[in-house]
Amino acid sequence: MRTRRMTVGQALVEFLSRQWTVDGAHRERTIPGMFGIFGHGNVAGLGQALQQYNAEQPDLMPYHQARNEQAMVHQAVGFARMHRRRATFASTASVGPGATNMLTGAALATTNRLPALLLPSDTFATRVADPVLQQLERPHDIGLTVNDAFRPVSVFFDRVQRPEQLFSVALAAMRVLTDPAETGAVTIALPEDVQAEALDVPEEFLQEREWHLRRPLPERGPLARAVEAIRGAERPFLVAGGGVIYSEAEAELRAFVEATGIPVGTTQAGGGALPWDHPQYLGGVGATGSTAANRLAAEADVIVGVGTRYSDFTTASRTAFQHPDAVFVNVNVAPFDAYKHGTQLPLIADAREALEALTAALGGTRVRTELAAEITRQKQEWDATVDEALAPTGRELPGQPEIIGAVRAEVAERDVIVQAAGSLPGDLHKLWRVSDPLGYHVEYAFSTMGYEIAGGLGVKRGLEAAGDDRDVVVMVGDGSYLMLSSELATAVAEGIKIIVVLIQNQGFASIGHLSETVGSERFGTKYRRYDAETRSFQHGDVLPVDLAMNARSYGVDVIEVAPGPAVVEELRAAVRAAKAAAHTTLIHVESDPTAYAPDGEGWWDVPVAEVATTASAREARAAYEQQRTVQRPLLG
Repeated sequence: MRTRRMTVGQALVEFLSRQWTVDGAHRERTIPGMFGIFGHGNVAGLGQALQQYNAEQPDLMPYHQARNEQAMVHQAVGFARMHRRRATFASTASVGPGATNMLTGAALATTNRLPALLLPSDTFATRVADPVLQQLERPHDIGLTVNDAFRPVSVFFDRVQRPEQLFSVALAAMRVLTDPAETGAVTIALPEDVQAEALDVPEEFLQEREWHLRRPLPERGPLARAVEAIRGAERPFLVAGGGVIYSEAEAELRAFVEATGIPVGTTQAGGGALPWDHPQYLGGVGATGSTAANRLAAEADVIVGVGTRYSDFTTASRTAFQHPDAVFVNVNVAPFDAYKHGTQLPLIADAREALEALTAALGGTRVRTELAAEITRQKQEWDATVDEALAPTGRELPGQPEIIGAVRAEVAERDVIVQAAGSLPGDLHKLWRVSDPLGYHVEYAFSTMGYEIAGGLGVKRGLEAAGDDRDVVVMVGDGSYLMLSSELATAVAEGIKIIVVLIQNQGFASIGHLSETVGSERFGTKYRRYDAETRSFQHGDVLPVDLAMNARSYGVDVIEVAPGPAVVEELRAAVRAAKAAAHTTLIHVESDPTAYAPDGEGWWDVPVAEVATTASAREARAAYEQQRTVQRPLLG
């Protein structure tokens, strides 16, 4: 057996460079690059390996800087979304705080079912220098390190304690990373001494290896039972989730709904599964959904869920589906999701394969004429509602719906909108008209404040790697911007263009509104000076923070849109200018946080204090108890 003498860091980098994802006729590198922030934990291990290959074989494993470890993982996730989970980036960080900074990114990747490879450095396996700088010590378990915190937020976790363990650990990690049913954050903890140790590496470990994505076919029995349920439905409804996008099943979904006439509502991850103007598409479903989708969902007797994990927003906290005998046909590659809501009709299969099989097996089955007419009527009503919400009002401070309307009017049909947290995900779910399967990326599984700019950068990297020059538009509120804006410097350093629309509303608009609905009167949600008399931030002056100036300090171009009656026209002009530019541009616009998107008749369960002295909380509790009366266990 031929071997090469290499360090663990060198062997891992070269191994990763030769892994390929194969999906039918499509073949691409699984790990096309690595992000890294270096410290004493990885500078002599993976850092040395990356430097060596950068000098000798720069295309082997391209290295990219980042300004924050959490942001590295966010970029990897954005990249993976654009590549439909066929590729992602690896991220290396140093011991202690560098490693733990990636925890939020790991949880985000796992929750969203999107692949990301994390390589946190660990303390000495030999413990010869113990404790090292940044080492956590627990007297009851000396072997415990901060990296053990990755276990609950990763779909795979292992630690390379001995150089020889690298082979089995790396192969096991790749299997999980490329498994559509299991993928998420894959974490390999690397002690800093082990990274730099040498071993004899078999040539076969370093050879090219292909990982064929599993696209399981539906089994005959479950398929037949699903067909029988759908064929017998009086009011069927389909929930399209992210699995439709990741399976590249948009054409199959369109063929299915056009053959059957079944209406469709999408989850946040499923945005783009059908174009917004398709006759069967009723918009988002659930807590942030449309009236059209929610009204049809409420009366559905058979719900066909395709590639959805049924989050509480999708089910409107289990109030969306009100038919007393509702039955769920759950199509999912992951058994965990296929069996949700106690269904007896799981169809464990790839979304594309399942939709093809269902369309063929249903053989001309169509919804009743009355339901078809209702679908058309509800869609027309909601489209008119959206038109009104997006239209300019002429007010000096526009609401978010107007801002969304102005931006949507100027972007191309294939451009990508990126968002994650606050009130924007809900407003976009209702109002953003998606025309392209990859045109909508709202991270709403973990809904991480601060994801937007880093995630948008990853989205743009993913597009550029595929030779796609469409624009990426990041919409972010001031709260999320303050959480993590540092990757603007990364965009400047690498000349990667994104368009950032920063909406300044002086605080947390989403939680402020939520606070009102639960009787907490926007407490702690405003960005104000501390008022010593009331001992709160509720009544002080607005903070003199200049986020436009902050963005300029990163080196990006900034366009400030001033309040006034022409604000919408000026915002549209700013978007046009940003699209025409060759580099990153941030557009700063102020908004009225109390101008809300239209009500989609969805609900979200946020518990309200059962006893309280404030009248607002008592009133909110009464409303809450009324809403809870329509919650259902949703056992199919």
